[in-house]
Amino acid sequence: MEEWQNHRKILHIDMDAFYAAVEQRDHPALLGKPVIVGGKPNSRGVVSAASYEARKFGIHSAMPMTEAFRRCPQAAFLPVNMQKYQEASDRIHEIFLSYTPLVEPLSLDEAFLDVTRSTALFGFAQDIAVLIKQRIRQELGLTASVGLAPNKFLAKIASDLQKPDGFVVVPPDKVQEFLDPLAVERVWGVGIKTAEQLHELRVRTVKDLRALDESALSKRFGVMGKQLYELARGIDNRSVETDRMAKSVGRETTFPSDIADVDVLEKELLKLAVDVGRRLRKHALRAKTITLKARYPDFRTLSRSSTLPQATDLDDLIYHEACTLLRELSMNQPLRLIGITLNNLTDQTEQLTLFDEPQKDMGNLTKVIDQVNAKYGKNSITRARLL
Repeated sequence: MEEWQNHRKILHIDMDAFYAAVEQRDHPALLGKPVIVGGKPNSRGVVSAASYEARKFGIHSAMPMTEAFRRCPQAAFLPVNMQKYQEASDRIHEIFLSYTPLVEPLSLDEAFLDVTRSTALFGFAQDIAVLIKQRIRQELGLTASVGLAPNKFLAKIASDLQKPDGFVVVPPDKVQEFLDPLAVERVWGVGIKTAEQLHELRVRTVKDLRALDESALSKRFGVMGKQLYELARGIDNRSVETDRMAKSVGRETTFPSDIADVDVLEKELLKLAVDVGRRLRKHALRAKTITLKARYPDFRTLSRSSTLPQATDLDDLIYHEACTLLRELSMNQPLRLIGITLNNLTDQTEQLTLFDEPQKDMGNLTKVIDQVNAKYGKNSITRARLL
């Protein structure tokens, strides 16, 4: 199409209620019914995903499970099955790669695709988007919403406008027509506090935002002012980053009842360390910074971090550091939640010295354990302490 000449063709593909949709697919009796993924309704965890039937009751991710149950007691409450969602995500990613090598995953259920050069093989960008949606439905029994636009910012907004199973195209010559009526909250970086400041300036829509000059925005919002000025005009020159690396790997658990016993807490830390270590190795990553998260019964949350001299993917080192950080906490109260997050990630292997040979041996053993667990189930070989 002529209006797309000399313009990039960027897709943002976002799966619809991904975790809940996978569960409905695998349990046909749940189709058309409210489904909430996150655990038991009387647990102290939070909602990980809610089907569109459940969202009609005002249920959303990160809502306490008890509140979700209060709003929709007739819903099906299911535990998180991350391995199943990861497998579905991997298959979706394979579909993406069959149309373009320029894929930037944002999470398990969304990604940017640059199909600018793919049109020579597969036809118009709109046709590629439709083909991807059809294949996801036919091969996985799931639906995706897609935005097609000249840049990432516009494609991301477009994919969210007609969920579920939506497809919104923003032609290059219709960018301002598309943006102007939208609420200013849809602009990247406009959270609650920024929105309040913009409302004080009588800015409610993107068109209102566009009426402010760059100097006024920069004076009020600093560096972010320039970003607001450009996004209000649909300007976003960022490329699709195919080598985008995860910024962190983490996992946490909320206890059924508060725990003060350090031995029990350390056992839970071992479970978490094994899980995050396995995820690092799966993606050939290592972490240098280990962060412990702890939440008390009054919801006061603390975090403590430790940076290693050398990046690692070994469960034992992660566990040892997490336990050290736990001992630094004040334990005059029990804990309701504990978690481990790994940051400062790298895919580079550091040269081991003679003194690091025990770590090398442990690394080889860990790889063998991973291979056995991948073939026979992730808990086929586990720590004696976790039995």
